[in-house]
Formats: sequence, structure tokens, C-alpha cells
Amino acid sequence: MLELPVYNMEGQQTGSVQIDPQILGDRVRPQLLKQAIVTYQANRRQGSARTRNRGRVSGSTRKIYRQKGTGNARMGTVRSPIRRGGGVTFAKQNLVFDRTLPKKMRRLARNNAILAKILSQDALVVEGLAFEEPKTKRMGELLRGVGASRGCLLALHQPDDNVVLSGRNLPKTDVRLVQDLNAYEILRRKKLILSRPAFEVLTNDPVTLRSGRGADRV
Repeated sequence: MLELPVYNMEGQQTGSVQIDPQILGDRVRPQLLKQAIVTYQANRRQGSARTRNRGRVSGSTRKIYRQKGTGNARMGTVRSPIRRGGGVTFAKQNLVFDRTLPKKMRRLARNNAILAKILSQDALVVEGLAFEEPKTKRMGELLRGVGASRGCLLALHQPDDNVVLSGRNLPKTDVRLVQDLNAYEILRRKKLILSRPAFEVLTNDPVTLRSGRGADRV
């Protein structure tokens, strides 16, 4: 069994909780994590950079002058790539960088990322995580108290506007729902912070990360 420290809202450690590494894939698979991260970043690319070929340049398609009898070299339209204002010879066109990863692999990569954070002692649980009103200063004090001021991913079990508003202006701080976690977002931040209900969702249903079975949003 692996142990995660438990902190209160004052940043003081009050105990620990245990989790079975088997439910997170038993071991960390670096190749799978790399594949998941590359897939995630590739799918974020627009691929909209392009240049205009001779078909996209404005201008007449009429031959500039007749083929023979002028004494000049043969010449086609004004859109020719060899003329000023013409199209690009090997124009860059729209590219599709989309990649797919099977659902089971996405889920396993996510769980492996959580396991990697636990093994490196960069994961913790906060008990009683709640704000009566948005308070960025208090959120900053909490993160400093738990050693997450250099960047963290805070996972909640349900939407909480006060928590989101308290953390959104802090640098390198992301607030997500636990069912929306993915391997890339987990690994890109130094610390992984789980609210106590989010940790219970993780232990009870490590597949969909939901209190009840539902659609996959990994």
C-alpha cells in the first residue's frame, strides 16, 4: 500500500491515507505516458499554417502573350511561381496532426501519471477544502503550507466556483474536476493535490473517476 499525506486548510499535516497501487496500474509505464502526452499535444495543434499556391493567388488565367512569334521566352499566366506576385511552388497546405489513443490506454496512462506522482512524493490530500468566498490570498497560503507554491494541479470531485476563482490567478496552478484529469495535465505540474472527496472517488472508481458509472471524459 502507498501512503499520501493529508493536510488541513491551514497547511498542517493531520495524517495520511493509503491507496493500493494495483488500482493505478501497479507500475509506471514511461512509454505509455510518453505516447499519451504526445497524443494530447498533437491534438492541440491547429495545423492551419499555409501558403498560397498558384491556384489561390488572384489573377487571370489567360496566357500573358502568345506562344510563338514574339521573340520572348514562353510564358504562362501571371500566377506562375516564377513571376512576382505568383503562387508558391511547393505551397504549405493544411496539415492534420490528430492522433487517437484507445480509451483503456488513456485511462491507464492517467492512472500511471497519478501513480508516478505518488511514488515521487508529489501527491497529497487536502481535507475540508472549501472557501466561503473567493480568496486568492488564502489559496496561496494553503499552497505554500503544503509545499505546492511552485505549481500544482488541484483536483475536485464536483464544481466549486469559489475554489476555482481563488486559484485561477495563481501562477502554474490549475483547478480541474477529478474526472477530467489526463496524463499530460497531471505531469506538467509539480504537485498533485486531491480534495478528500476526490481521493475517495479515485479509490472507489479508478476507471471512470466518478461516484457513479458514466460517460468517459478522460
